[in-house]
Amino acid sequence: MMGLYGKLGWLKRAGEPERRAALHALEQVGLADFAQRQIGQLSGGQQQRTFLARALVQDADLYFMDEPFAAVDAVTERAIVEVLRDLRQRGKTVVVVHHDLQTVTEYFDHLTLLNVTLIASGTTTATFTEDNLRRAYGGRVAFITRQEVAS
Repeated sequence: MMGLYGKLGWLKRAGEPERRAALHALEQVGLADFAQRQIGQLSGGQQQRTFLARALVQDADLYFMDEPFAAVDAVTERAIVEVLRDLRQRGKTVVVVHHDLQTVTEYFDHLTLLNVTLIASGTTTATFTEDNLRRAYGGRVAFITRQEVAS
């Protein structure tokens, strides 16, 4: 419900439409069964999904997320990825700060690499290159090719 404070203001109480919207957001992140729990009673991954539900209930056109996969288990990460894909299909824009190079090509359509200044930006296919990554990480990046993994 905290995600609705911007619409409601501090003094107006939430009604049935707001409760339904909040429950729907919890359903989207797989936490409807935990709706009555205090956030402090939830695991780290459940808390992360709760924060995502708080953002979803706002039904924004643009979402900014700072490391939404940090400190979550694989199940929670997959749940978050599914929510992000659903947002994309609904025409929403999601900007994510992400540092796990192994999942970039699987999770994201566009990529911006920064290191104090802009290194490269564009489709993930065009931007996620060895040269751009070396420039972004100051040459301190080790690469394992698919051929090396197969050996």
